[in-house]
Amino acid sequence: MRIKNINFITGVLLMLSAQSCATSPASNENAATNDEETVFTNPLLDRGADPWSYFYKGKYYYMNTVGDRLELWETADLTELREAEHKTVWRPEEGSKMHSIWAPEIHRIDGKWYIYVSIVDPDGVVPYHQMYVLENASDNPMEGTFVMKGRLQTDKGNNWGIDASVFEIGGELYATWSGWPQVYPDKQVQCIYIAHMSNPWTIDSERILISKPEYDWEMNYKEADGRNPFDKIIYVNEGPQPLVSPNGKLVHIIYSASGVWTPYYQLGLLTADASGNLLDPKSWKKSDKPVFSQNPEAGVYAPGHNSFFMSPDSSEYYILYHARDVQYDSQVQGEGRSPRAQKFTWENGYPVFGVPVAKGVELSKPSAK
Repeated sequence: MRIKNINFITGVLLMLSAQSCATSPASNENAATNDEETVFTNPLLDRGADPWSYFYKGKYYYMNTVGDRLELWETADLTELREAEHKTVWRPEEGSKMHSIWAPEIHRIDGKWYIYVSIVDPDGVVPYHQMYVLENASDNPMEGTFVMKGRLQTDKGNNWGIDASVFEIGGELYATWSGWPQVYPDKQVQCIYIAHMSNPWTIDSERILISKPEYDWEMNYKEADGRNPFDKIIYVNEGPQPLVSPNGKLVHIIYSASGVWTPYYQLGLLTADASGNLLDPKSWKKSDKPVFSQNPEAGVYAPGHNSFFMSPDSSEYYILYHARDVQYDSQVQGEGRSPRAQKFTWENGYPVFGVPVAKGVELSKPSAK
């Protein structure tokens, strides 16, 4: 099966043109001007967890977790989300008990739009989070109708699963997500899995575990004061996001580690050879250190559940992530988290994200030459 039109701004397409291989985005420096047309500041919205965007025909289509429905933004400038047109594109049918609608992503595959989203359906196969796929055949996702294709079944045991993302390598389509290896009576453990897909709504291979919480920085579940807000231990690897190096040789999966309710929520890195067997767990190497963490000096805590986009002229790379302004957030469903963006660079095929930029700092807008 040949999959076409997977979103290049997520970094999952192999960028093999001479221009993209030769281009090295400028460092993420503060803007040297106060011209409102050339600068932006974080956050991009007052609230919005799990930010995601897709670039198509000169427009960015943006989503984040709303909770009870799917909301879609359309804008030519992702840093101007506050002024962007947006609308509800799907909500559960009247009488449905579906709830906790998390981490939506919109993708364009083979000429159609697909939204991947995590939902709890008490009347479904299991009464906890599973992943679902919606489809829209319209050329413009703000038009037409998103129709529920069904549940994205990840394994025979129907284990808990969230945060699906899809990507293409070598003409093959893959899904990656966060799931439970099994149900434990005294704890919850979220791991990163990958699987092959036969079409945008069907996984046709066994799920392959490629990361589990194992380093200390991945296993924080208590607040800074030592308090556990839950009645059990929770170890977290979640929010996997594919990112291919500019020369196409490496495929990375950036994931979020530790509890999002803690200030220690941060990003980890998995790397594989893009020409290798991505379904072989031995192909994936994990960084033993986080690659993007809180910046207390700047008042930025718990940065994570990121995605990626490129500037309109495809010359710059940006990380899009959520973070909060306070160390502790009692509202773990997203009220304290806001979407933010900043430029990043590359070094020897690996992304260099730097540190989260403080709220209100002026940054140069993405290049649109």
